Amino acid sequence: MVQDLVVIGGGVNGAAVARDAAGRGLAVTLLEAGDLGGATSSASTKLVHGGLRYLEFGEVGLVRKALVERERLLRAAPHIAWPLPFLLPVVPWGRPAWLLACGLLLYDRLARRREVPAASRIDLGAHAAGGAFRPGFRLAFRFFDGWVDDARLVVLLARDARERGAEIRVRDGATCARFADGVWQVETASGHRVAARHLVNATGPWAGTVARDLLGLADAPRLRLVQGAHLVTRRVNRTGEAFLLQQPDGRVVFVLPYARDWSLIGTTETAVEEPDSPAPTAEEEAYLLAAANAVLARPLAPADVRHRFAGIRPLVLEEGKGLRETTRDWRFHAHAAVPATTVVGGKITTFRRLAEELVSRLFPSTRPWTADAVLPGGAIPDRGGRTARANFLLWMRDLERRFPDHDPQLVARLASLYGTEAEALLARGLGRRLPSGLFEAEAAHLAAHEFARTEEDMLWRRTKLALAGERHPAPGRAPAA
Repeated sequence: MVQDLVVIGGGVNGAAVARDAAGRGLAVTLLEAGDLGGATSSASTKLVHGGLRYLEFGEVGLVRKALVERERLLRAAPHIAWPLPFLLPVVPWGRPAWLLACGLLLYDRLARRREVPAASRIDLGAHAAGGAFRPGFRLAFRFFDGWVDDARLVVLLARDARERGAEIRVRDGATCARFADGVWQVETASGHRVAARHLVNATGPWAGTVARDLLGLADAPRLRLVQGAHLVTRRVNRTGEAFLLQQPDGRVVFVLPYARDWSLIGTTETAVEEPDSPAPTAEEEAYLLAAANAVLARPLAPADVRHRFAGIRPLVLEEGKGLRETTRDWRFHAHAAVPATTVVGGKITTFRRLAEELVSRLFPSTRPWTADAVLPGGAIPDRGGRTARANFLLWMRDLERRFPDHDPQLVARLASLYGTEAEALLARGLGRRLPSGLFEAEAAHLAAHEFARTEEDMLWRRTKLALAGERHPAPGRAPAA
């Protein structure tokens, strides 16, 4: 059977394209050499945001587009994505307060806000989170963006694609591809063969290499590869607020509350030549710790770092622009003479819009459908809450009351991972708790429904339980904290 589309690459963009196409009734196969979201898409800063700092570079259109998508994702998956309050302290080496106020006013005006409140000015000395900061820092702005469990997002996109008819082949990457007689013939590592009329190369940092070496195309796009390093440290966020810290070099560093007991600090922008085996350098770790320690009342030491990870962002190569100025928007590189498209760039926030635009371009007679569609586990009943997240929290409290024999923290953990599917897990019984911290029923669910094959898949990317114990070694390539 000749399919409509084969997608190479199971990161957020590839999974979103497969989902969108399958939902339009197209025959689709997605091929991923490793785990879904096993590289860049699980090594992000986990933010669903418009990109406040992009306004400095005139990227108003990108910011507006991303803010629209922020609202949509917060409604589509309130179990894995939620509004996150940020504190942006005014610092002597940063932008003046009036400029920050103007930027945040524009940021709020560009957004069609329903899920997040407007920005405000606060006194750190009177705010509950203020104790984390050195006494000299008093004025800050409080604004909202979104958080997402990036690795789970990719899995849910792939699940939705499969439920709509797509074939999802994990750990079975393309090894050979040729175009002849109007059809792509693609062979995988297992020997499986796929025939398709169109091909999308969504392999992220490897997109240029795949286009040139695997697809045999002479017009492979040129990429700018940028490493973003992150540290997971002891908890420094005293409340639920994240920190957005301005740096003397003009960049910003995020300090986010993470996995209940930790903080996540990121990110850097380090130019690299190769995408394989990314890892934070000593210089990047020192930079991130210095950024946090410049404002923290209780400084962090290297011993406070629980975990380190890095991902490679494939950016559009723009001659004459530095890393900070390079656009985070996407480009579709349509290859000459063959029905193949390579996806370059993009942000995790805009995955849905990217997929919708690409599939509409490739199959113009089909109709978009994802704008208001929820992801698996995200169909939370309306409990009268003002926002999707408020409804989720009300539903979760009810779930805790309905299963009083379970620790409320366990029920909350399952609800925040699996959404409405947590109810069935609890009702059927979780079984024995395994040494890893997973329950038998949970592990079975991850294997049967979430494409998990290894301990790393389950404990690092899909649940983050590995952070709680020393017995689980950090993953090798692009660990997903």
